[in-house]
Amino acid sequence: MTRDLILMGVLGAPHGVRGEMRLKSFTEEPLAIADYGVLSDEPGQRQFTILSARLVKDDMLVVRLEGVSDRDKAAALTNTRLYATRDQLPPVEEDDEFYQADLVGLAVEAENGEPIGTVLAVLDFGAGDILEVQPASGGRPIMLPFTKAVIPTVDLAAGRLVAVPPVETSGEEEPPEEAV
Repeated sequence: MTRDLILMGVLGAPHGVRGEMRLKSFTEEPLAIADYGVLSDEPGQRQFTILSARLVKDDMLVVRLEGVSDRDKAAALTNTRLYATRDQLPPVEEDDEFYQADLVGLAVEAENGEPIGTVLAVLDFGAGDILEVQPASGGRPIMLPFTKAVIPTVDLAAGRLVAVPPVETSGEEEPPEEAV
């Protein structure tokens, strides 16, 4: 995926038999996804126009797409990710605002400037955003909570962010051995 594409939502299962389908929206206001005009899949081979949308819960919509008129066509699009181009999005209004996609590829450094790694993705499993970071030393990616305490500085112009990783704790303490 190029950095010019911004993930806006993911199509879900069909809803009914007339081509409507579920859509998980990643926009701040879920219904606003319909205002961005033509969206595309990641390779840009297919274009999608949302004809109607209604909110069914928090960030889940039921939508009708142009050209999708039955359940089979809707089912064929299940799990399709919808993208907007960067120029379809409004500019950020403040210095400390950015799109999550802007974080991918940034260098992650400790407060002393020592390299920690590179941001691979911004994830959300329901309890807040998490940065997936490929360590500079290699190995398995690490996860950092995307909070002001852990990521106090995001410097897009310099292509980096500063991280103060939380102190790791091992699992529960071993129970004391019982005397025999």
